Amino acid sequence: MTAPPAFPTQALGGRTRLRNVLLNHASLVLLGLVFTVFGVLAPRFFAFENLENILVQSSVLLMGAVGMTFVLLAAQIDLSVGSMMFLAAVPAGKLVLGGHSAGVALGAAVGVALVYGLLNALVVVKLRVAAFIVTLATLYIGRGLGLYITQTRAMNLPESLLAVGTTRVVGLPLPLVAALVVVALGHYTLSSTPYGRQLYAVGQDAEGARKAGLPVQRIRASVFLVSAVCAGLAGFVTIARVGVVSPTMGSQRELAMIAAAVLGGTSLFGGRGQVFPGTVVGALLIQTVETGLVILNVDPYLYPLFTAGIIFVAVAIDSLRNLERAKQSLRKIRPLGLPKPR
Repeated sequence: MTAPPAFPTQALGGRTRLRNVLLNHASLVLLGLVFTVFGVLAPRFFAFENLENILVQSSVLLMGAVGMTFVLLAAQIDLSVGSMMFLAAVPAGKLVLGGHSAGVALGAAVGVALVYGLLNALVVVKLRVAAFIVTLATLYIGRGLGLYITQTRAMNLPESLLAVGTTRVVGLPLPLVAALVVVALGHYTLSSTPYGRQLYAVGQDAEGARKAGLPVQRIRASVFLVSAVCAGLAGFVTIARVGVVSPTMGSQRELAMIAAAVLGGTSLFGGRGQVFPGTVVGALLIQTVETGLVILNVDPYLYPLFTAGIIFVAVAIDSLRNLERAKQSLRKIRPLGLPKPR
């Protein structure tokens, strides 16, 4: 089992080849189109400060989307990521307010998220409950616990934590560096390790992977832990950037993370996808749209409509990819002597 296959573009007719190229690079085409439209409507969109702002703001979404890519590759789903970010940030914020260092707060955020992810993994794997149901339930459990602990009040954090969030490493903002590290680790794991190859195998054909001796349930459990670690990091980076733990923190971000992964080519049905460049481009596309709407002063009440549009496009592209893949598979097994289907 190797990296996610792309549609072939060689030895095909002109229309089929063009369609395959567009499906292979749909997210890049959309990103270029979005950049062009916002650049024409608001020339300051191309200012260096704005481009850097897009990269920094996309760091949190990118970290969560990398974890979501692992989950989707295993043909699972995790709807609790947004609540996990919030619940991980609550103890981290309280520790910082209590005078503890940012490192201790980061450890607490990741630790709480890991426990959260372990709960998801155990229920999905041991009790054989659908991941959609389990993570939908833990979404509300996490949000409810966080609101109970904070009494639905925002926690304003000290300047010392904000200083961490605005630190630069080799000239780059720390949140962006953290996101790049997560992307590099995720890409390496999927493309160059036995675990990555086993994950693709489980996502494409779980029964076949089981017969081949792969620990299917253990691999399925592991993706929820990967997602949890990414969510914990994302939660800490969020509070380090904005300096506050808000009751609405992470709300509905799980949908944006799923959309980022799917726009980048990860299949909702598992076994196909990649962190780089796929999920990276998907996350940049979503953040570019959100930032562009702010620059154009679009009514904030309309933002959910644009978010819904992005998710619709992501699902539509994934469906087109699957339909085209099925169509081309049928062509490959067409018996000799039969005419080509029109």
